[in-house]
Amino acid sequence: MSTDIASLPAAAARWLSHPRQGTGILAAPDYETLDDRELATLAARGREPAFRELLRRYERPVFSLVYRMVRNRTLAEDLAQEAFIRAFNAIGSYKTSYKFSNWILKVANNHTIDYLRKRKLDTVSIDGSPHATSPDQIQRSQLVIESPDENPHEYVEHRELGGQIEEAIGELREEYRTVILLRHVEGYAYEEIADIMDLPLGTVKTYLHRARGELKKRLAHLSA
Repeated sequence: MSTDIASLPAAAARWLSHPRQGTGILAAPDYETLDDRELATLAARGREPAFRELLRRYERPVFSLVYRMVRNRTLAEDLAQEAFIRAFNAIGSYKTSYKFSNWILKVANNHTIDYLRKRKLDTVSIDGSPHATSPDQIQRSQLVIESPDENPHEYVEHRELGGQIEEAIGELREEYRTVILLRHVEGYAYEEIADIMDLPLGTVKTYLHRARGELKKRLAHLSA
């Protein structure tokens, strides 16, 4: 993804090029120094540079989450861009008492889950995107389970294990898959996952417990 407006779908480009009118002319701030809440407030007033800065900060985290759920680069880019359009159109509903990062990821997560439910797409892979064009893109898009210190035999064993793990994750229901990815891949705290998924903390812990239980059953043959 690119932060340039021209890289967004036509609808998003038009929206950002003609934002809602603000309440007056303000001195231009240094947007890179503003925190997320300040940027969101300015974006709600129609300040295009605020949208650009928020997009720059969160295009990678949003894409990373979406890609890990759908495992297709082109599809992930489309869904991420659509999520940004939804978020920017609803920026006025964002409450500054919440972390903006959690809010934008919630929008992206909900949009992706809606897509998964409609298409019944259940592919999850530990490998980097087949469409990645650089080592950096591959590294960002893969679920790493091997150690850099392992020997070739251990590497093969780990890759075989990874294949079975990815298949098991892909068979989980959407909510369970999300909590597993957010907790064990993206590394979010329980409270942040609750914010992102818009669920009570207890529900998140329950989902994680059940998801781990399902994975344990599906992978029980590995410890036999």
